[in-house]
Amino acid sequence: MASTTSIAAKKPANPDRPSRPPFLRRWMIGLIVLVGAILLFAVLAYIRISPFSERSVLQNLTEASDSVVTIRSFRRTHFPSPGCVLEGIEFHKGQNRFTIIAIDKLVIKGTYLGILRHHIDHIKAVGAHIFIPPFGSDLTFNTEHSNIVVDEIIANGTQVEVAAEEQGKKPLLFDVHDALLTDVRWASPIHYQLKFHNPNPPGEIDVKGDFGAWTTGHPGDTPLSGEFSFDKADLSVYGGIAGLLSSEGKFDGPLKHIHITGTTDTPDFEVQSGGHKVDLKSQFDAFVDAIHGDTFLNRVDAKFGRTTVITEGSIAGTQGQKGKSALLHLTTRRGRIEDVLGLFVSTPRSPMSGELYLTSKADISPGDEEFLRKVRMNGSFGVDAGKFTQSETQKDVDALSAGARGGNKEDPETVVTDLTGQVALVGGVAQFSDLSFGVPGANARLHGTYDILNHRIDLHGHMRVDTKISKTSTGFKSFLLKVMDPIFKKKKKGEIVPVHILGTYEKPQFGLDLTQPADQNQNSSKKK
Repeated sequence: MASTTSIAAKKPANPDRPSRPPFLRRWMIGLIVLVGAILLFAVLAYIRISPFSERSVLQNLTEASDSVVTIRSFRRTHFPSPGCVLEGIEFHKGQNRFTIIAIDKLVIKGTYLGILRHHIDHIKAVGAHIFIPPFGSDLTFNTEHSNIVVDEIIANGTQVEVAAEEQGKKPLLFDVHDALLTDVRWASPIHYQLKFHNPNPPGEIDVKGDFGAWTTGHPGDTPLSGEFSFDKADLSVYGGIAGLLSSEGKFDGPLKHIHITGTTDTPDFEVQSGGHKVDLKSQFDAFVDAIHGDTFLNRVDAKFGRTTVITEGSIAGTQGQKGKSALLHLTTRRGRIEDVLGLFVSTPRSPMSGELYLTSKADISPGDEEFLRKVRMNGSFGVDAGKFTQSETQKDVDALSAGARGGNKEDPETVVTDLTGQVALVGGVAQFSDLSFGVPGANARLHGTYDILNHRIDLHGHMRVDTKISKTSTGFKSFLLKVMDPIFKKKKKGEIVPVHILGTYEKPQFGLDLTQPADQNQNSSKKK
């Protein structure tokens, strides 16, 4: 019985579960240790050499920006996606360690599969501030080759500060509301979408297109293309003019020569001294040197009323002078003088109407001075079949013509013919060196000034009439002129008498200039 009990006790408790051989158990333990070691090595390798390690991230940022990068803090993220968060990042450039970019927080997110493909899904810059030195500075950028691809970079709320060329001047500050860059990779164009506030003139810009690839060593050859819209640009910041401008267009070319075409519309444009609003539309064709910030106008067709002004020229820097100067050539063919004068006078109607021809060169210097005071112009003009729109003014001209012909002063309206002149505009005052016009029975040549800010006229000269000067007036003045008749010598078809135009553009005053000696006037006429 004892032996039977002993044999039963030695039987296994679970006869259906065979025991593993010792070598198999050792092999499984070894496999677990090996997998654990591999996982540990992978984790350590991921921490040290993955694109989201502190060392890798700083190295990539340094090479991409060609600058010295410093950070305040760095934190890795692992779940649900790998990445990192950097705070207090600054990019420094040059020997003086000029700060070109400062970012409060930079969030980088990827995927574990993307690590193998060198792809980063998403980078978000929070509180970014970009500092751009003045145009023409000696800062250069030479980026290093990288095989990392960033699917998108978001930098909403970024501020871009462009340093002023003149010391003491405030920088231009661009507030970027939305900024999205996609498919960012080495030696390939970057697609961008930007919405930002433009500081001068203030307005909202929406632009999208492609930039790059960056041309190392020759940044001016880097291509840029896209389309834009500019909304509610306030022209009143220039002083003397006002209106909200909108514009849209396209651009394409290297940074040193970007070709740009488009249109503008300013439905409420006005010269503030006149106070009359007109719908000003334009079509433009130009190119921009983005390296130096210069603009060159191939042609701008600006239309208001029945007048079109064609403009060519440049808005560019001048050697030895700070800021940008506008050098423009303006031409008008078959325009209307009432459209032009209507901009500057405060009366409901322009004081004169007629067909206008104009050619002029304009120079607008940089600075904060009022627009109408800093613009300088030099050119010539002509008005054909001109009429004065105010009845009082036209009546004076009619009387002058009738008197010159020795006819009835109740003749029908008189047309001013061959109104031409040479004019130079400086400091808001137009200086006429040779202003001539004719009415039936008389021709005048004048010189003097017209102030476009207060509309004061001060013109003096002489008139050749087809009858005796005593017939150009009535009453006591006629008696005086009859006494003076012998003083004026006959010359060809008529006499030459001194005249003036005074008053304002709204109410000009025509009259004989008895303060000017006749012999002096005749001598000046011979010189001309």
